Amino acid sequence: MTKTDLVIFDCDGVLIDSEVISANMLIAELKGYGVEMDMAYVSRHFLGRSYPVVIAEVRDKFGVLLPDQFETDYRRRLLSAFERDLKIMPGVKEVIATLRRPICVATSSSPERVRQSLRLTGLDQTFGSHVFTASQVKRGKPAPDLFLHVAEAMGVAPDRCLVIEDSLNGVRAGLAAGMEVWRFTGGSHLRGIDLSAPPDATAHWQFPSFSEFFFHRPELGRAAERVAQ
Repeated sequence: MTKTDLVIFDCDGVLIDSEVISANMLIAELKGYGVEMDMAYVSRHFLGRSYPVVIAEVRDKFGVLLPDQFETDYRRRLLSAFERDLKIMPGVKEVIATLRRPICVATSSSPERVRQSLRLTGLDQTFGSHVFTASQVKRGKPAPDLFLHVAEAMGVAPDRCLVIEDSLNGVRAGLAAGMEVWRFTGGSHLRGIDLSAPPDATAHWQFPSFSEFFFHRPELGRAAERVAQ
């Protein structure tokens, strides 16, 4: 059985139901520049990636050079929308309370965005300083750099880390880092989306609800520990 000494949670689309907010806003904002895309496209190409990568793809794939102010305006409106609409993912708090392993966050979001997201959902105290962003490494997801940085910082071997991701790029990054990867598919942004994954982004296990988190590895929970005793 796989030994797990650290559980690494992605933030957007895993801990918080934020991707549907950011994706819909991005789709609407880009439409004003003549860029047409839908949720399926955003899910497959943009989820799990940092903002600079998204903007570069818009430039390279659609031939649209967005103005310098676009990022600042988009981030400001997005954080304002988070203040109104952001919600914690159902069942996450219960899972964290039951886990008997160290936990941390690894996200492609900016430090400011993840800081506000965790504060708004009451998770800031839960993770404390154990929050890592793509700004700390040279290459973001799907490269393994962020997850390897997390493992080193937390003092845990990569093959003893469990990654919880929602995006294909996040799954790719975890697999490339040599970690066990579970894909959570219960976020609002994945409803009605084709959840099939290519071989390089196929997680070790996939689950649609945090109520099923311990089905695959019950020994990770405290209840299992009490039974064993």
